[in-house]
Amino acid sequence: MRRTRILTAVLALAAGLIAGSPPVLAADGAPQPALAAESYTWKNARIDGGGFVPGIVFNRKEKNLAYARTDIGGAYRWQQASRTWTPLLDSVGWADWGHTGVVSLASDSVDPNKVYAAVGTYTNSWDPGNGAVLRSADRGASWQKTDLPFKLGGNMPGRGMGERLAVDPNRNSVLYLGAPSGKGLWRSTDSGVTWSQVANFPNVGNYQQDPTDTSGYASDNQGIVWVTFDESTGTSGTATKTVYVGVADKDNAVYRSTDAGATWTRLAGQPTGYLAHKGVLDSVNGYLYLAYSDKGGPYDGGKGRLWRYTTATGTWTDISPVAEADTYYGFSGLTVDRQKPGTVMATAYSSWWPDTQIFRSTDSGGTWTKAWDYTSYPNRANRFTMDVSSSPWLTWGANPSPPEQTPKLGWMTEALEIDPFDSARMMYGTGATIYGTENLTAWDSGGRFSVRPMVQGLEETAVNDLASPPSGAPLLSALGDIGGFRHTDLTKVPSMMFTSPNFTTTTSLDYAETNPNTVVRVGDLDTGPHVAFSTDNGANWFAGTDPSGVSGGGTVAAAADGSRFVWSPAGTGVQYTTGFGSSWQASSGIPSGAVVESDRVDPKTFYGFKSGKFYVSSDGGATFTGSAATGLPAGESVRFKALPGTKGDVWLAGGASDGAYGLWHSTDSGATFTRSAGVEQADTIGFGKAAAGASYQTLYTSAKIAGVRGIFRSTDKGASWTRVNDDAHQWGWTGAAITGDPRVYGRVYVSTNGRGVVYGDTSDTGGGGGDGGGGTDPAPSGACAVTYTITNQWSGGFQADVRLTNTGTGAWSGWSLGWSFPGGQTVSQLWNADYTQSGAAVTARNVGWNGNVAAGSSVAFGFTGTWSGTNGKPTAFRLGDQSCAVG
Repeated sequence: MRRTRILTAVLALAAGLIAGSPPVLAADGAPQPALAAESYTWKNARIDGGGFVPGIVFNRKEKNLAYARTDIGGAYRWQQASRTWTPLLDSVGWADWGHTGVVSLASDSVDPNKVYAAVGTYTNSWDPGNGAVLRSADRGASWQKTDLPFKLGGNMPGRGMGERLAVDPNRNSVLYLGAPSGKGLWRSTDSGVTWSQVANFPNVGNYQQDPTDTSGYASDNQGIVWVTFDESTGTSGTATKTVYVGVADKDNAVYRSTDAGATWTRLAGQPTGYLAHKGVLDSVNGYLYLAYSDKGGPYDGGKGRLWRYTTATGTWTDISPVAEADTYYGFSGLTVDRQKPGTVMATAYSSWWPDTQIFRSTDSGGTWTKAWDYTSYPNRANRFTMDVSSSPWLTWGANPSPPEQTPKLGWMTEALEIDPFDSARMMYGTGATIYGTENLTAWDSGGRFSVRPMVQGLEETAVNDLASPPSGAPLLSALGDIGGFRHTDLTKVPSMMFTSPNFTTTTSLDYAETNPNTVVRVGDLDTGPHVAFSTDNGANWFAGTDPSGVSGGGTVAAAADGSRFVWSPAGTGVQYTTGFGSSWQASSGIPSGAVVESDRVDPKTFYGFKSGKFYVSSDGGATFTGSAATGLPAGESVRFKALPGTKGDVWLAGGASDGAYGLWHSTDSGATFTRSAGVEQADTIGFGKAAAGASYQTLYTSAKIAGVRGIFRSTDKGASWTRVNDDAHQWGWTGAAITGDPRVYGRVYVSTNGRGVVYGDTSDTGGGGGDGGGGTDPAPSGACAVTYTITNQWSGGFQADVRLTNTGTGAWSGWSLGWSFPGGQTVSQLWNADYTQSGAAVTARNVGWNGNVAAGSSVAFGFTGTWSGTNGKPTAFRLGDQSCAVG
């Protein structure tokens, strides 16, 4: 199912991912809209998982400290108390969107507070930026970055190999990073601050998945793929002497240094013809275990072997659990039990059918047992039970025939880790989730170990489209790889994704504005129809019929009353139909590939856009006429929506940095457009419930306004804008879709390219704000209230959020909040405000965009800090000369 993941990212790129670099200035003389401060709470519409988890890393020193990396959706830290994952890279901004792809992660076993991430999504032209190494001294609560002179590929072939980034377990200021693209092996001796190439490392790799791929994606050299230290060859404070390095070279896969990286040699006698996906060392018994595949993964692999290298003698032993002739997969997932040396496990990562396989040995690979085996084909006996009731969609609504089962044990199982402190706990990543068990040792006693999702909090879907109807479910989503969901409760995982048919990727969806029970979606599918309809608000679906030539979903629009539909699929021209798509007819006057939408009042009016030209149909999509409007974006990165309740009211967002780029508004069905002054760039547009007393619906956009990239809201028809997210909540690229909620003022649903559907709720329950404040006092006075919340705490460090509320009757124009720490705490890093600290006294001041705070509104900022002894909360806060109430 995960084979389509790359297509989602590529389509997103083609739709304008890279348009966030050089800014486009507003038109000369155009007034800049005011940016007001607003306090929002951000959450995910729960799906739980939904994407490939290629790496899981447990800290070897501290119990219950674990991390997971994703290919496009950032990194996460495990929270033992809640059994959930906390996202760590939501602060990655628009310009650095590629840094949401994590190719490797390392947790410091000397200082567990330190964690490192090697980030970058593509090594070819799809990602315009270079990779970076992020370093954190507070477990990922905050990061510092070192840019690299080459790209990294968190979503490239071979991303399940590793880990490519490793910290020396004896001298933790030393790190190694294996690079792709022939860039070699890199080393840092100052805890990741600076990096230099290891000039004498003899092999930069040569394996390419497909050397003929002209895009550079499959033809990239996968390079250096893992680094493993032998901790027994060093002492605390001195560099580890023996280091093993895996290289993507089928003839020369493993190298070793015995002098702390001064010199390197190819391990003699090593097997050839395979790539070493993993190299895991059992230093107690002196064995280096290696998982080999004939391909780089994560989808492919036809043959594989497991080998054991005896470090003291140089002896190689083939410990494969099955004969080579019986493999139709490669080995990749590999782990040893640190509590019980000699116990080793591995996965058949590319066994798609009938299921993945997990192998286990308790005698250092001498003998093996399987997670499942055949009794008499096609019947099988499992050593495990599975409970996916927390993520029921993992069954895919399937009813397969034996030997296939649902839910599957997994696929793309390249991450496999036994908890180093608990032999009974294991986690492994798949193409859709993280599975885990807490009674793994039942395997050895003849019992069955229990497998369940251990993924709550980790949200990894790529979002293509969003809809929030005026009645029925509050949220419908179109997602890459797993189709999409109907959320009746945002805090609960839906029972199933869209089925009948089950698209691998849903590209577009729409509902009938005056009849929201009628819903249409289109998407990609290897075989079968590419369009589906629902008459019960998306709860149940039935397939439509494709017109000739359709190869992909494209975009779709439903008439305001649901009586007809217009579809612009991939592979053929724009089509229209009455009823539910039993037959389609070609639309005239509009080019193939146009984006289509419907008027939300007139069921006969549809709109289209392509290559700088807007098109209108007044006869239900049969014929379109090009508008005379000029000055619109010439490229294909454009999204537009018609306003519910008003005929002909259209907002259009899009463009690119080398041409027209911004937000346009039409009130005459696209005959003319007016550019919104001060909106420098905009990529999405959506509507939500109007503010109290407002006559126009609330606008939402992912945009650049007044020099700031963010998620913005306007309650006054675009005259002024409020940034509703902050620097800690940016989620990389958010350009695919956005919508407000027509029933809840202030609620906005934001698409991400790997962090799922994020939604925000405002603290401004009265529906005000968005007017830029308007206060004139340089030093605010009047009533104020502060809440100070410690959101995370660990040994020597913590993270806190502060919310300052204007409880007076006048607006503030600028603010300065002071307090004193009671326990000698020190601020390490503070966001969404400037600050100074002198002794225990701290003063936080507004930054440019959040200085205006209307009466009744709030502003929030956060920080990380250090503490010793006690971490007590401040008991008094002052806004200028005024004391604030403390909540």
